[in-house]
Amino acid sequence: MSSVSGALQPAGPTRRRGPGRLARAAIAVAAIVVVLWVVAGVDALDRHRLDTWGITPRMFSELPDILTAPFLHAGVGHLAANSVPLAVLGFLAALRGLAKFAAVSGLIIVVSGLGVWLTSPANTVTIGASGLVFGYLGYVLVRGFVDRRLADIVIGVVVALVYGSVLLGVLPVQPGISWQGHLFGLVGGVLAAWLFRTRRPHSVTAPAG
Repeated sequence: MSSVSGALQPAGPTRRRGPGRLARAAIAVAAIVVVLWVVAGVDALDRHRLDTWGITPRMFSELPDILTAPFLHAGVGHLAANSVPLAVLGFLAALRGLAKFAAVSGLIIVVSGLGVWLTSPANTVTIGASGLVFGYLGYVLVRGFVDRRLADIVIGVVVALVYGSVLLGVLPVQPGISWQGHLFGLVGGVLAAWLFRTRRPHSVTAPAG
């Protein structure tokens, strides 16, 4: 009769899981909104001199300002009007991963800013995150159909029912509002849904024989 003894192997270190997808999306968008409010506070203390970093059309020296304009607002009311839709639509846009969300946001900012720079009236300065808001709206509306993902299609339909009326903001009907930023932000969001769509592997069928 024989016996076999074996030592128990120590278990490896427990791998801690980070925040879930929903939490990461919420944290990322909350951070953006907080930054916007902090910048607004600094701008108010500085007597709105930061507003000169808005987009001045067709001046090549002002092109870098397309990256700073979305973070500036013409007062608390302007920022408050953008904060809620930015938080809601940004959260939905961030659900598919923060790396993709960063790429989508960057593309929207560039497309919206270039559109404003090219088409806005002379002697104007455009600021505000509404281009991002319309970009996230376009992205969320289209993403599900491009990715062929049922959950995102349902989200897009619900968003269309809740926020569909704001699409009128792409029309030049309200003085003092940059419909150009809205329109090109929307275009940037739709373009982002296409460019950053989920790539699915093609199935290959072997010939019979």
